Amino acid sequence: MDLARPRETPDDAGPRERELLEENARLRRIATALMERVESAGVAGGAPYAAFEHAVLLAEQVRERTETLQHTLAELHAAKAEAEAANLSKTRFLAAVSHDLLQPLNAARLFTSALEEHPLPEPSTRLVGHIGRSLKDVEALLGTLVDISRLDAGVLEPDIAPFPVARLLDVLAEEYRQMAAARGLELHYVGSGAVVASDLALLARVVRNFLTNAIRYTGRGKILLGCRRRPEGIEILVGDSGPGIPEAQREAIFQEFQRLSGNRDAEDRGLGLGLAIVDRIAGMLGHPLRLASVPGRGSLFSVRVPHGRLPLAPQPPAASAQPGQGRVLEGARVWVIDNDPGICEGMAALLEGWGCRVVTATSLAELEGKASGARADVLLVDFHLGEGDPDGLAAAARLRERQPGLPVMVITANHDAMIKGLTRQRGYGCLLKPLKPLRLRMALVDLLGGDSA
Repeated sequence: MDLARPRETPDDAGPRERELLEENARLRRIATALMERVESAGVAGGAPYAAFEHAVLLAEQVRERTETLQHTLAELHAAKAEAEAANLSKTRFLAAVSHDLLQPLNAARLFTSALEEHPLPEPSTRLVGHIGRSLKDVEALLGTLVDISRLDAGVLEPDIAPFPVARLLDVLAEEYRQMAAARGLELHYVGSGAVVASDLALLARVVRNFLTNAIRYTGRGKILLGCRRRPEGIEILVGDSGPGIPEAQREAIFQEFQRLSGNRDAEDRGLGLGLAIVDRIAGMLGHPLRLASVPGRGSLFSVRVPHGRLPLAPQPPAASAQPGQGRVLEGARVWVIDNDPGICEGMAALLEGWGCRVVTATSLAELEGKASGARADVLLVDFHLGEGDPDGLAAAARLRERQPGLPVMVITANHDAMIKGLTRQRGYGCLLKPLKPLRLRMALVDLLGGDSA
């Protein structure tokens, strides 16, 4: 049937019928033109309607498979979000309980350090030394675990403040000089009077890792600790005369669980996270790192810290532990508040071994009862005290009302930047747990020496 051929109009058709027949003819012409267009677009030699139906079928299959893929992707996103939430919960939990994890370790370190101050038979001295080294290993591993958890959980916030770089490096030089000597190495330290702006505790973590690695991988020779003044800031350097680092490994060592083979101590229990943490902390602080190394001759690690400016009434830089300065502690009256009885006992044993007269308490009320009417030369107070008790800052403020100008050192396992900022605003010192006895001794010499000057 020819759709384009118009039907003949009957002679007796009325006006309305004629109008409808003309409209029908017009629509037939349009349909014919459309069919010709579809046929002209078809594949040569193929059936155009079959191709059209096949295209519609393919489009439907694509739509169905797209919906299936979208559903699968949604399930994958949900599973990924659930896994990330579980991992974040784990890291937040570990970061939150770090205080409880570090408390018993801190007490054990205090007791062993106190034992080292006593004259002991040679076999006992060796045993105490082994215990101390084992505790240091645990402290390093736990500290690394807590640090990486805080970084992953996003709870580690920097507390940027100006301070003399000597306040950091003098302490590290004295601490690592002894460690280097135990390995038959010489640590050469070049002091500096520069002032930098950084988070002291986090920057200490970076430089400690540099020094630890330098001692770990250097079989013989020297370790260098010092500074260089740069236009952009102060570059803190740690160099060694070790085996050096091949160029192909210089980027890999900053990745997690990557460690160099070679002269590493057989007893070393590191996780290979040290430089990975350094890289992340330096990135968070905005402090550029630099590594230079010559295989067979040694390596040099550095971190560049911005210049700082002390306020109008700067605190004196930390005093180096020079011979004779320990006499400042003889007879010093030290008050200690910590809600852990074990830490109180350990602090008393350590401080009394240095010649201090110590009063310990697990709460402010207990201390006020023990020391009624007495005065102290320095207060050592934990930040987190017992439930229902004021925190360490409030306890120090109340004792300062009774004794204005009392030197205060806050000791805490909480690395929250807010706490460090509050202690600094009040003019208090701040030390982090697990407490290093040498760091505590130098801080006390600084507080008591400055107070008596």
